[in-house]
Amino acid sequence: MRIRLDIAYDGTHFRGWARQPGLRTVQETLETALARVVGGSPRLVVAGRTDAGVHASDQVAHVDLDESQTERMLSRHARPSAAAQTPEDRAHALAARMTGVLGAYSDVAVTGSRLAPEGFDARFSAVWRRYEYRIADTVSGYDPLERHRTTTVRAALDETAMDAAARALIGLHDFAAYCKPREEATTIRTLLEFDWHRDDAGVLVANVKADAFCHSMVRALVGACVAVGEGRLDVDDVVDIRDAQERVPEVKVLAARGLTLTEVGYPADELLAQRAEQTRARRALD
Repeated sequence: MRIRLDIAYDGTHFRGWARQPGLRTVQETLETALARVVGGSPRLVVAGRTDAGVHASDQVAHVDLDESQTERMLSRHARPSAAAQTPEDRAHALAARMTGVLGAYSDVAVTGSRLAPEGFDARFSAVWRRYEYRIADTVSGYDPLERHRTTTVRAALDETAMDAAARALIGLHDFAAYCKPREEATTIRTLLEFDWHRDDAGVLVANVKADAFCHSMVRALVGACVAVGEGRLDVDDVVDIRDAQERVPEVKVLAARGLTLTEVGYPADELLAQRAEQTRARRALD
């Protein structure tokens, strides 16, 4: 049985999503809790691995359970009628069981669980991911209650210029200048949406949506826009930097605390398997 999990977490005290020896990570925390519920050594496949300190309000993962694990999901201690439950019932119940193990005030939560459609792969079936980045500048001021999810910049940023710079970067491009290089990993991505606005409190909020993101891409793109907002770069500069495909010192990778994964998009159920096959192929420019 493959189950889709919807997940939220405050990344402040995690060393990112992926398991690392001796470090607290989101994957390790959730898989440990899952093992207590279903037994064995369950392994999660996630839509997008987030870095240390990055948050998520709607992360997606899947887990494959064998027959004994699915039977254990609803033990006699959890619900007397467990034997009569359908696979769909058992999948839905997993989120509640996870909450019981993680605790009411955990910094990670499984917000929903369901039986995955045929062909669903949390990572490879995804069509796009959406992130939000929050910046408090001298215009908005500093709110200590938002400190874990908002980066502070000690300047009055020009949101109109930042928005123009963001929109100029949209499209299918090689974003090597805005990614930390990884051996044999492509940096070609389709940036679908990128824009800025101020919320009701005056905080600058970036909306960033792409088919996928390479390492540190969002925080580097945001850093380029901040340079524009401060007047150190202009719109043409951020485009020229992208097209040169080389990292430059003028573009800073901003802090992880301001970044939250907010949404993952998937195609219609009948296209899930096809999408997974396409995504596994190496991306290339047309």
